[in-house]
Amino acid sequence: MSAALRAAVAGDIKTSYLDGMDLAHSGALIAEALGVSFLGFAITLFLGSPLLDIIGMKRMLLIAAFCFIVGTGLVVFSGLLGTGASIYSFIWGGMLLSGVGWGCVEATINPLTTALYQEEKTHRLNVLHAWWPAGIVVGGLSGVFASELGLSWQMVLSLVVIPAGIFAYMCMGMTFPQTERAEKGVSFGQMMLEVVRRPSFLVWFGAMFLTAASELAPGQWVDVALTKLVGMRGVLLLVYVSGLMFVMRHFAGVLVHRLSNPGLLMFSSLLGACGLYLLSVANSPVTALVAATVWGIGVCYMWPTMLASVSERYPRGGSWMIGLIGSAGALSIYFVLPRLGAVYDQAKLEAAGGAEALAQLSGQPLDDVLAQAASESFQLVAVLPVVLIAVFGLLWVFERRSRIMKKQEV
Repeated sequence: MSAALRAAVAGDIKTSYLDGMDLAHSGALIAEALGVSFLGFAITLFLGSPLLDIIGMKRMLLIAAFCFIVGTGLVVFSGLLGTGASIYSFIWGGMLLSGVGWGCVEATINPLTTALYQEEKTHRLNVLHAWWPAGIVVGGLSGVFASELGLSWQMVLSLVVIPAGIFAYMCMGMTFPQTERAEKGVSFGQMMLEVVRRPSFLVWFGAMFLTAASELAPGQWVDVALTKLVGMRGVLLLVYVSGLMFVMRHFAGVLVHRLSNPGLLMFSSLLGACGLYLLSVANSPVTALVAATVWGIGVCYMWPTMLASVSERYPRGGSWMIGLIGSAGALSIYFVLPRLGAVYDQAKLEAAGGAEALAQLSGQPLDDVLAQAASESFQLVAVLPVVLIAVFGLLWVFERRSRIMKKQEV
Protein backbone atom coordinates (compact mmCIF):
# COMPACT_ATOMS: atom_id res chain seq x y z
CA MET A 1 0.00 0.00 0.00
CA SER A 2 2.79 2.39 0.87
CA ALA A 3 4.45 2.01 -2.54
CA ALA A 4 1.13 2.52 -4.37
CA LEU A 5 0.17 5.58 -2.35
CA ARG A 6 3.62 7.13 -2.83
CA ALA A 7 3.18 6.69 -6.59
CA ALA A 8 -0.40 8.02 -6.42
CA VAL A 9 0.55 11.27 -4.65
CA ALA A 10 3.90 11.84 -6.39
CA GLY A 11 2.33 14.14 -8.99
CA ASP A 12 0.54 16.13 -6.27
CA ILE A 13 3.75 16.55 -4.26
CA LYS A 14 5.52 17.69 -7.42
CA THR A 15 2.77 20.22 -8.17
CA SER A 16 2.33 21.43 -4.58
CA TYR A 17 5.99 21.99 -3.71
CA LEU A 18 8.58 21.05 -6.32
CA ASP A 19 7.28 22.89 -9.38
CA GLY A 20 7.40 26.11 -7.38
CA MET A 21 10.95 25.38 -6.23
CA ASP A 22 12.40 24.42 -9.62
CA LEU A 23 9.98 23.76 -12.48
CA ALA A 24 12.73 22.78 -14.93
CA HIS A 25 14.04 20.02 -12.65
CA SER A 26 10.95 19.07 -10.66
CA GLY A 27 10.72 15.70 -12.43
CA ALA A 28 14.21 14.76 -11.26
CA LEU A 29 13.45 15.98 -7.73
CA ILE A 30 10.32 13.84 -7.31
CA ALA A 31 12.08 10.87 -8.93
CA GLU A 32 14.92 11.22 -6.42
CA ALA A 33 12.44 11.40 -3.54
CA LEU A 34 10.66 8.27 -4.76
CA GLY A 35 13.98 6.57 -5.40
CA VAL A 36 15.40 7.22 -1.93
CA SER A 37 12.84 4.87 -0.42
CA PHE A 38 14.56 2.15 -2.44
CA LEU A 39 17.91 3.28 -0.99
CA GLY A 40 16.54 2.82 2.53
CA PHE A 41 15.17 -0.54 1.42
CA ALA A 42 18.57 -1.61 0.03
CA ILE A 43 20.62 -0.49 3.03
CA THR A 44 18.27 -2.20 5.47
CA LEU A 45 18.31 -5.45 3.51
CA PHE A 46 22.11 -5.36 3.26
CA LEU A 47 22.64 -4.74 6.97
CA GLY A 48 19.56 -6.40 8.45
CA SER A 49 19.45 -9.69 6.53
CA PRO A 50 22.63 -11.25 7.99
CA LEU A 51 21.61 -10.09 11.48
CA LEU A 52 18.05 -11.42 11.27
CA ASP A 53 18.65 -14.31 13.68
CA ILE A 54 20.32 -11.94 16.15
CA ILE A 55 17.68 -9.18 16.00
CA GLY A 56 14.77 -11.58 15.68
CA MET A 57 11.90 -11.63 13.19
CA LYS A 58 9.40 -10.07 15.59
CA ARG A 59 11.63 -7.08 16.40
CA MET A 60 12.38 -6.51 12.71
CA LEU A 61 8.69 -6.37 11.87
CA LEU A 62 7.88 -4.03 14.77
CA ILE A 63 10.68 -1.71 13.62
CA ALA A 64 9.11 -1.84 10.16
CA ALA A 65 5.73 -0.67 11.44
CA PHE A 66 7.37 2.19 13.37
CA CYS A 67 9.28 3.37 10.28
CA PHE A 68 6.19 3.28 8.06
CA ILE A 69 4.24 5.43 10.53
CA VAL A 70 6.96 7.98 11.25
CA GLY A 71 8.22 8.14 7.65
CA THR A 72 4.72 8.78 6.34
CA GLY A 73 4.25 11.48 8.98
CA LEU A 74 7.37 13.35 7.85
CA VAL A 75 6.10 13.52 4.26
CA VAL A 76 2.54 14.41 5.25
CA PHE A 77 3.61 17.24 7.57
CA SER A 78 6.59 18.42 5.48
CA GLY A 79 4.82 21.70 4.69
CA LEU A 80 4.43 22.43 8.41
CA LEU A 81 7.86 21.17 9.45
CA GLY A 82 9.82 23.16 6.86
CA THR A 83 9.69 26.23 4.65
CA GLY A 84 10.89 26.80 1.11
CA ALA A 85 13.53 24.36 -0.06
CA SER A 86 13.73 22.72 3.39
CA ILE A 87 10.33 21.11 2.76
CA TYR A 88 12.07 18.82 0.29
CA SER A 89 14.42 17.60 3.03
CA PHE A 90 11.47 16.33 5.07
CA ILE A 91 9.89 14.70 2.01
CA TRP A 92 13.22 13.04 1.20
CA GLY A 93 13.74 11.91 4.82
CA GLY A 94 10.22 10.53 5.12
CA MET A 95 10.59 8.55 1.92
CA LEU A 96 13.93 7.19 3.17
CA LEU A 97 12.44 6.08 6.51
CA SER A 98 9.51 4.40 4.74
CA GLY A 99 12.09 2.53 2.68
CA VAL A 100 13.82 1.35 5.87
CA GLY A 101 10.50 -0.05 7.07
CA TRP A 102 9.99 -1.77 3.75
CA GLY A 103 13.49 -3.27 3.99
CA CYS A 104 12.78 -4.65 7.47
CA VAL A 105 9.69 -6.41 6.10
CA GLU A 106 11.52 -7.86 3.10
CA ALA A 107 14.51 -8.95 5.21
CA THR A 108 12.14 -10.99 7.38
CA ILE A 109 9.35 -12.45 5.28
CA ASN A 110 11.49 -14.08 2.56
CA PRO A 111 13.67 -16.14 4.97
CA LEU A 112 10.50 -16.86 6.98
CA THR A 113 8.82 -18.33 3.90
CA THR A 114 11.84 -20.39 2.81
CA ALA A 115 12.10 -21.77 6.36
CA LEU A 116 8.44 -22.81 6.42
CA TYR A 117 8.25 -24.21 2.87
CA GLN A 118 11.69 -25.62 2.07
CA GLU A 119 10.46 -28.01 -0.66
CA GLU A 120 8.40 -25.52 -2.71
CA LYS A 121 10.23 -22.20 -2.44
CA THR A 122 9.49 -20.77 -5.89
CA HIS A 123 5.76 -21.38 -5.65
CA ARG A 124 5.44 -20.17 -2.06
CA LEU A 125 7.54 -17.05 -2.61
CA ASN A 126 5.42 -16.18 -5.65
CA VAL A 127 2.26 -16.64 -3.57
CA LEU A 128 3.75 -14.50 -0.80
CA HIS A 129 4.71 -11.77 -3.26
CA ALA A 130 1.26 -11.92 -4.85
CA TRP A 131 0.29 -9.77 -1.87
CA TRP A 132 2.64 -7.04 -3.06
CA PRO A 133 0.41 -6.34 -6.10
CA ALA A 134 -2.65 -6.91 -3.90
CA GLY A 135 -1.40 -4.06 -1.71
CA ILE A 136 -0.82 -1.98 -4.84
CA VAL A 137 -4.45 -2.56 -5.84
CA VAL A 138 -5.79 -1.60 -2.41
CA GLY A 139 -3.47 1.38 -2.07
CA GLY A 140 -3.94 2.60 -5.63
CA LEU A 141 -7.73 2.39 -5.57
CA SER A 142 -7.83 3.97 -2.11
CA GLY A 143 -5.72 6.84 -3.39
CA VAL A 144 -7.88 7.41 -6.47
CA PHE A 145 -11.13 7.12 -4.50
CA ALA A 146 -9.90 9.52 -1.82
CA SER A 147 -8.83 12.01 -4.50
CA GLU A 148 -12.27 11.79 -6.13
CA LEU A 149 -13.78 12.66 -2.75
CA GLY A 150 -11.66 15.78 -2.73
CA LEU A 151 -9.31 14.67 0.03
CA SER A 152 -5.85 16.20 0.03
CA TRP A 153 -2.82 14.17 -0.95
CA GLN A 154 -1.75 14.33 2.71
CA MET A 155 -4.92 12.49 3.73
CA VAL A 156 -4.41 9.97 0.95
CA LEU A 157 -0.83 9.15 1.99
CA SER A 158 -1.88 8.94 5.66
CA LEU A 159 -3.90 5.80 4.84
CA VAL A 160 -0.59 3.91 5.23
CA VAL A 161 -0.79 4.39 8.99
CA ILE A 162 -3.88 2.15 9.29
CA PRO A 163 -2.35 -1.15 8.06
CA ALA A 164 0.96 -0.29 9.74
CA GLY A 165 -0.77 -0.07 13.11
CA ILE A 166 -2.68 -3.32 12.52
CA PHE A 167 0.55 -4.95 11.37
CA ALA A 168 2.34 -4.03 14.62
CA TYR A 169 -0.54 -5.33 16.73
CA MET A 170 -0.58 -8.67 14.87
CA CYS A 171 3.15 -9.20 15.44
CA MET A 172 2.99 -8.65 19.19
CA GLY A 173 1.53 -12.06 20.01
CA MET A 174 3.18 -14.05 17.21
CA THR A 175 5.88 -16.74 17.56
CA PHE A 176 8.40 -16.98 14.71
CA PRO A 177 10.64 -19.90 13.64
CA GLN A 178 14.40 -20.01 13.09
CA THR A 179 15.70 -19.30 9.61
CA GLU A 180 16.57 -22.25 7.37
CA ARG A 181 20.28 -21.52 7.81
CA ALA A 182 20.08 -21.53 11.62
CA GLU A 183 17.91 -24.66 11.64
CA LYS A 184 20.53 -26.57 9.61
CA GLY A 185 23.36 -25.49 11.88
CA VAL A 186 25.20 -23.33 9.35
CA SER A 187 27.20 -20.76 11.31
CA PHE A 188 27.09 -17.01 10.78
CA GLY A 189 30.64 -17.07 9.40
CA GLN A 190 29.86 -19.89 6.96
CA MET A 191 26.84 -17.98 5.73
CA MET A 192 28.88 -14.83 5.11
CA LEU A 193 31.62 -16.75 3.27
CA GLU A 194 29.19 -18.48 0.94
CA VAL A 195 29.29 -15.49 -1.44
CA VAL A 196 33.06 -15.93 -1.82
CA ARG A 197 32.85 -19.71 -2.05
CA ARG A 198 30.14 -19.61 -4.76
CA PRO A 199 31.07 -16.77 -7.17
CA SER A 200 28.34 -17.87 -9.62
CA PHE A 201 26.01 -15.97 -7.27
CA LEU A 202 27.32 -12.74 -8.81
CA VAL A 203 25.51 -13.55 -12.07
CA TRP A 204 22.18 -13.61 -10.23
CA PHE A 205 23.17 -10.53 -8.24
CA GLY A 206 23.85 -8.57 -11.44
CA ALA A 207 20.69 -9.82 -13.13
CA MET A 208 18.61 -8.60 -10.20
CA PHE A 209 19.63 -5.01 -10.98
CA LEU A 210 17.94 -5.31 -14.37
CA THR A 211 14.88 -7.36 -13.37
CA ALA A 212 13.96 -4.94 -10.59
CA ALA A 213 14.44 -1.93 -12.86
CA SER A 214 12.15 -3.55 -15.43
CA GLU A 215 9.37 -4.13 -12.88
CA LEU A 216 9.47 -1.60 -10.07
CA ALA A 217 10.92 1.56 -11.64
CA PRO A 218 8.10 1.87 -14.22
CA GLY A 219 5.58 1.12 -11.46
CA GLN A 220 6.75 4.10 -9.40
CA TRP A 221 7.04 6.37 -12.44
CA VAL A 222 3.79 5.44 -14.14
CA ASP A 223 1.48 8.07 -12.61
CA VAL A 224 3.92 10.95 -13.05
CA ALA A 225 4.74 10.11 -16.65
CA LEU A 226 1.81 8.32 -18.29
CA THR A 227 -1.18 10.35 -17.10
CA LYS A 228 -0.63 13.04 -19.75
CA LEU A 229 0.48 10.55 -22.39
CA VAL A 230 -2.51 8.18 -22.44
CA GLY A 231 -5.36 10.35 -21.16
CA MET A 232 -6.06 8.43 -17.92
CA ARG A 233 -4.61 8.28 -14.41
CA GLY A 234 -1.38 6.31 -14.65
CA VAL A 235 -1.95 4.83 -11.20
CA LEU A 236 -5.05 3.07 -12.58
CA LEU A 237 -2.79 1.23 -15.02
CA LEU A 238 -0.64 0.22 -12.05
CA VAL A 239 -3.72 -1.05 -10.23
CA TYR A 240 -4.81 -3.06 -13.28
CA VAL A 241 -1.36 -4.62 -13.74
CA SER A 242 -1.16 -5.41 -10.04
CA GLY A 243 -4.49 -7.23 -10.11
CA LEU A 244 -3.21 -9.26 -13.04
CA MET A 245 0.00 -10.09 -11.17
CA PHE A 246 -1.89 -11.08 -8.03
CA VAL A 247 -3.76 -13.78 -9.93
CA MET A 248 -0.84 -14.99 -12.03
CA ARG A 249 1.65 -15.40 -9.20
CA HIS A 250 -0.51 -18.13 -7.71
CA PHE A 251 0.28 -20.28 -10.78
CA ALA A 252 4.07 -19.89 -10.67
CA GLY A 253 4.61 -23.48 -9.51
CA VAL A 254 3.05 -24.93 -12.68
CA LEU A 255 5.14 -22.73 -14.98
CA VAL A 256 8.40 -23.40 -13.15
CA HIS A 257 7.76 -27.15 -13.34
CA ARG A 258 7.54 -26.86 -17.14
CA LEU A 259 10.18 -24.22 -17.84
CA SER A 260 12.58 -24.07 -14.83
CA ASN A 261 13.43 -20.77 -13.15
CA PRO A 262 15.82 -19.42 -15.85
CA GLY A 263 13.37 -20.40 -18.59
CA LEU A 264 10.50 -18.60 -16.88
CA LEU A 265 12.70 -15.53 -16.36
CA MET A 266 13.80 -15.51 -20.01
CA PHE A 267 10.23 -15.46 -21.32
CA SER A 268 9.33 -12.87 -18.66
CA SER A 269 12.12 -10.60 -19.92
CA LEU A 270 10.93 -10.92 -23.52
CA LEU A 271 7.38 -9.88 -22.64
CA GLY A 272 8.64 -7.18 -20.27
CA ALA A 273 10.72 -5.55 -23.01
CA CYS A 274 7.79 -5.62 -25.46
CA GLY A 275 5.40 -4.20 -22.86
CA LEU A 276 7.66 -1.30 -21.88
CA TYR A 277 8.19 -0.30 -25.49
CA LEU A 278 4.43 -0.45 -26.13
CA LEU A 279 3.86 1.77 -23.07
CA SER A 280 6.26 4.33 -24.53
CA VAL A 281 4.17 4.62 -27.73
CA ALA A 282 0.70 4.24 -26.16
CA ASN A 283 -1.50 7.28 -26.78
CA SER A 284 -4.95 6.29 -25.46
CA PRO A 285 -6.50 4.35 -22.57
CA VAL A 286 -7.02 1.30 -24.83
CA THR A 287 -3.45 1.13 -26.13
CA ALA A 288 -2.18 1.78 -22.62
CA LEU A 289 -4.18 -1.18 -21.25
CA VAL A 290 -2.87 -3.47 -23.99
CA ALA A 291 0.71 -2.38 -23.33
CA ALA A 292 0.28 -2.66 -19.57
CA THR A 293 -1.08 -6.21 -19.97
CA VAL A 294 1.99 -7.34 -21.91
CA TRP A 295 4.33 -5.63 -19.45
CA GLY A 296 2.48 -6.99 -16.39
CA ILE A 297 2.56 -10.58 -17.63
CA GLY A 298 6.24 -10.15 -18.38
CA VAL A 299 7.44 -8.77 -15.05
CA CYS A 300 4.95 -10.72 -12.92
CA TYR A 301 7.28 -13.51 -11.79
CA MET A 302 10.62 -11.69 -11.80
CA TRP A 303 11.19 -10.61 -8.19
CA PRO A 304 9.96 -13.73 -6.30
CA THR A 305 11.50 -16.13 -8.83
CA MET A 306 14.87 -14.41 -8.49
CA LEU A 307 14.67 -14.80 -4.69
CA ALA A 308 13.66 -18.46 -5.00
CA SER A 309 16.41 -19.18 -7.53
CA VAL A 310 19.07 -17.93 -5.14
CA SER A 311 17.58 -19.68 -2.10
CA GLU A 312 17.40 -23.00 -3.98
CA ARG A 313 20.91 -22.78 -5.41
CA TYR A 314 22.68 -21.32 -2.37
CA PRO A 315 20.82 -22.57 0.74
CA ARG A 316 23.87 -22.13 2.97
CA GLY A 317 23.81 -18.43 2.15
CA GLY A 318 20.61 -18.13 4.18
CA SER A 319 19.01 -14.75 4.76
CA TRP A 320 22.28 -13.03 3.78
CA MET A 321 22.16 -14.07 0.11
CA ILE A 322 18.41 -13.50 -0.13
CA GLY A 323 18.97 -10.05 1.36
CA LEU A 324 21.79 -9.29 -1.08
CA ILE A 325 19.52 -10.09 -4.01
CA GLY A 326 16.79 -7.83 -2.60
CA SER A 327 19.26 -5.01 -1.94
CA ALA A 328 20.54 -5.29 -5.53
CA GLY A 329 17.00 -4.83 -6.78
CA ALA A 330 16.39 -1.85 -4.54
CA LEU A 331 19.69 -0.15 -5.43
CA SER A 332 18.76 -0.56 -9.06
CA ILE A 333 15.58 1.48 -8.57
CA TYR A 334 17.49 4.08 -6.56
CA PHE A 335 19.73 4.71 -9.57
CA VAL A 336 17.18 4.17 -12.34
CA LEU A 337 14.35 6.42 -11.06
CA PRO A 338 16.47 9.60 -10.94
CA ARG A 339 17.77 8.72 -14.41
CA LEU A 340 14.18 8.45 -15.66
CA GLY A 341 13.44 11.82 -14.07
CA ALA A 342 16.51 13.40 -15.69
CA VAL A 343 15.59 12.03 -19.14
CA TYR A 344 12.02 13.26 -18.62
CA ASP A 345 13.21 16.76 -17.68
CA GLN A 346 15.70 16.98 -20.55
CA ALA A 347 13.08 15.79 -23.05
CA LYS A 348 10.49 18.35 -21.91
CA LEU A 349 13.05 21.17 -22.11
CA GLU A 350 14.03 20.17 -25.65
CA ALA A 351 10.41 19.79 -26.73
CA ALA A 352 9.47 23.18 -25.27
CA GLY A 353 12.53 24.99 -26.57
CA GLY A 354 14.19 25.76 -23.23
CA ALA A 355 13.37 26.51 -19.61
CA GLU A 356 11.89 29.94 -20.28
CA ALA A 357 9.62 28.63 -23.03
CA LEU A 358 8.54 25.74 -20.81
CA ALA A 359 7.58 28.15 -18.02
CA GLN A 360 5.24 29.97 -20.43
CA LEU A 361 3.34 26.85 -21.52
CA SER A 362 -0.01 25.78 -20.13
CA GLY A 363 -3.02 23.69 -21.13
CA GLN A 364 -2.79 21.39 -24.13
CA PRO A 365 0.65 22.62 -25.37
CA LEU A 366 2.14 21.77 -21.97
CA ASP A 367 0.39 18.38 -21.97
CA ASP A 368 1.86 17.62 -25.41
CA VAL A 369 5.37 18.43 -24.19
CA LEU A 370 4.96 16.26 -21.09
CA ALA A 371 3.57 13.38 -23.17
CA GLN A 372 6.62 13.44 -25.43
CA ALA A 373 8.92 13.48 -22.41
CA ALA A 374 7.09 10.51 -20.89
CA SER A 375 7.50 8.50 -24.09
CA GLU A 376 11.26 9.01 -24.13
CA SER A 377 11.65 8.05 -20.46
CA PHE A 378 9.84 4.73 -20.98
CA GLN A 379 11.86 3.92 -24.10
CA LEU A 380 14.99 4.19 -21.96
CA VAL A 381 13.93 1.54 -19.44
CA ALA A 382 12.64 -0.78 -22.21
CA VAL A 383 16.26 -1.58 -23.11
CA LEU A 384 16.97 -3.29 -19.77
CA PRO A 385 14.92 -6.50 -20.14
CA VAL A 386 16.43 -7.01 -23.63
CA VAL A 387 19.77 -7.66 -21.94
CA LEU A 388 18.09 -10.11 -19.57
CA ILE A 389 16.77 -12.23 -22.44
CA ALA A 390 20.37 -13.17 -23.29
CA VAL A 391 21.43 -13.65 -19.64
CA PHE A 392 18.57 -15.97 -18.67
CA GLY A 393 18.68 -17.74 -22.03
CA LEU A 394 22.32 -18.69 -21.41
CA LEU A 395 21.55 -19.79 -17.84
CA TRP A 396 18.64 -21.90 -19.09
CA VAL A 397 20.80 -23.64 -21.72
CA PHE A 398 23.65 -24.18 -19.24
CA GLU A 399 21.42 -25.71 -16.56
CA ARG A 400 19.56 -27.93 -19.04
CA ARG A 401 22.89 -29.22 -20.37
CA SER A 402 24.14 -29.86 -16.83
CA ARG A 403 21.01 -31.87 -15.97
CA ILE A 404 21.33 -33.94 -19.16
CA MET A 405 24.98 -34.72 -18.44
CA LYS A 406 24.16 -35.79 -14.87
CA LYS A 407 21.43 -38.14 -16.15
CA GLN A 408 23.87 -39.68 -18.66
CA GLU A 409 26.44 -40.24 -15.89
CA VAL A 410 23.84 -42.02 -13.76
